[in-house]
Amino acid sequence: MADLRNMVPRKLRPILKRWKRAPQRKLDNLFFERLIGKTGNFACTWLGEPMLQNILDLWTIQETIFKVSPALLIETGTYQGGSAYFYACLFDLMGKGHVLTIDAEKRRDLSHPRIEFLQGSSVSDVVVATAKERVLTARGPVMVILDSDHSERHVFGELETYGPLVTPGSFLLVQDGVVDTLPRFRPLRPGPLPAIERFLKTHPEFEVDRERCERFLITHHPLGWLRRKP
Repeated sequence: MADLRNMVPRKLRPILKRWKRAPQRKLDNLFFERLIGKTGNFACTWLGEPMLQNILDLWTIQETIFKVSPALLIETGTYQGGSAYFYACLFDLMGKGHVLTIDAEKRRDLSHPRIEFLQGSSVSDVVVATAKERVLTARGPVMVILDSDHSERHVFGELETYGPLVTPGSFLLVQDGVVDTLPRFRPLRPGPLPAIERFLKTHPEFEVDRERCERFLITHHPLGWLRRKP
């Protein structure tokens, strides 16, 4: 129960008192096992495309994308491509913006004119060089979402690599800090949270946007919204 409280804003933690007798597994199922589905299929989709995301976090993401109106959104960790497709559809509605999505594994064709897929490690020289080229040609703000390997070492490397590509006033979202808070992910620790803490110590140009981190009761990305100061 203590781990779950780390995901909840302090002002809302008293609500958890009524859940004292609820098994931790039952609470986890709410946003993990039910999200994926009992058969291993994705329970959430966007226009028919599989989406392995907390829908509360997706709402905050779409609000932020609309506010920032990025010309380029860089996503590390494509997986099934549902998130990239979601972002591209938002850009369609806004009439601007492109997605550069990166994954080490070969993914199925993401046939959308606003999506470019790069295969390779997000921190490899070739991929990083391509990402920097896209940033140079972007005519507007650049936003970054990190959702690949969630180990502390890899996330810290991504933060150091992609942090400088974020334009002032825009955001760097580090996803799935729940790796460090929920019991089911204990074998995968240390994860994103210590990487975020290390990064912030030497990068005063970034700050945690707590309004976005605490937008709803439950988030998969505690301390994940990093805003680059104007």
